[in-house]
Amino acid sequence: MAAFTGAFLSEETVVERGLEGLIYHVCERAAWQAAQTAGVYEGSAQDRADGFIHFSDLSQVRASTARHRAGQDDLVLLCVDPRPLGSALRYEPSRGGRLFPHLYAVLPLSAVREVHALELGADGRHVFPHGFPQTSANGVDQD
Repeated sequence: MAAFTGAFLSEETVVERGLEGLIYHVCERAAWQAAQTAGVYEGSAQDRADGFIHFSDLSQVRASTARHRAGQDDLVLLCVDPRPLGSALRYEPSRGGRLFPHLYAVLPLSAVREVHALELGADGRHVFPHGFPQTSANGVDQD
């Protein structure tokens, strides 16, 4: 089980650490803490209403967070290994046609490789760990 550390990545880049093959989910810190007690993460209220947990890949996570979590504080970024999720993980097109990972099951904590605080910067945008790609200006990365 991955414990919340509240620390950002070190000087190593995401690629150097092998995180480019992972999928990412942003949730409230309290929801993550509750998941650690429960042993699984069931997703947000919106995830549960949609019937799946929304994820992003490395190229999508900043834009998705800006769109769906703008201005929200007290969030964490879950870095998840998709391999143990099996057939419950499906890549489905968004309104814009890009494929996004959706998990049709609860998230086992054993699949979570890293957890990072996702603070708001002075400009009101979320500050991602070192090495995450920048969001495209045209927003095509959005779910």
